[in-house]
Amino acid sequence: MENGISVGTVRKKPFIFALLGGLMAMLLLIGSFGLSGTALALPLGGIGDFIVEFDELQGSGFQLLPHIGETGDSAQAPMVRNKMDNATIKGLHIYKDLKLPGGKWVRFHIRSEGEATVQGLIQDARFIKANLSFQELHIKEKNTDDFSNNWTQEAGTISITEAKLVTDYLFQSMVSLKGAKISVEFIDGPERIEQ
Repeated sequence: MENGISVGTVRKKPFIFALLGGLMAMLLLIGSFGLSGTALALPLGGIGDFIVEFDELQGSGFQLLPHIGETGDSAQAPMVRNKMDNATIKGLHIYKDLKLPGGKWVRFHIRSEGEATVQGLIQDARFIKANLSFQELHIKEKNTDDFSNNWTQEAGTISITEAKLVTDYLFQSMVSLKGAKISVEFIDGPERIEQ
C-alpha cells in the first residue's frame, strides 16, 4: 500500500535484542537454581497422588493434624497433615505416574543424591510406611466441632527411616537438593500401594 498508513511495524534490531536479553535473563535464573540446588516456596499439589521415599529424615518442630483434602480421585478424602519447621533428608526420591493422551504411562522422578534440607514443610499424606522415633511427643485433644482442631500430635524432634508416603500435597518454604537428578521413564502402568 503506497498511500496507506503503516500500523504495527516491528523494528527488528531492538526486538531481537529484547528477545535475546529476556531469554538470557530466564536462563540465568534457571541456571542459578540449578547451580545452588535451591528453590523457594515450592508447592506440589492438585495433580493427584505422588510417592515420596527417603532413607532418613531428621526434623524439628513436628506436628501431625487430621485433614480432609483433595486427591486425584476425590474432592474430599481423609488424610494426615504433617508439618515441620526444619528437616534434613537423605536418599530423597519423589515420583509421579502420569497417563499420556495415547494411553501410555510415564513416571517422572526427582532424586537427591546428597542431603536435602527443607524449611517450612507441609505435607498431606494418605499412606505412610516408615520407622518413626519422636522426642518430647505429646498429643492434645479438644472438644470442638472443627474436625481439624479436635486433636494434634506434636514433637520437638522426629526421626524417620525407610519411609514411603503417598502424598497429595507438598509445600516447602525453602528446599535445597544437593545432587538433584530429574528423569522420565515409560512404565506399563501406575504403581499400586497396598494399604
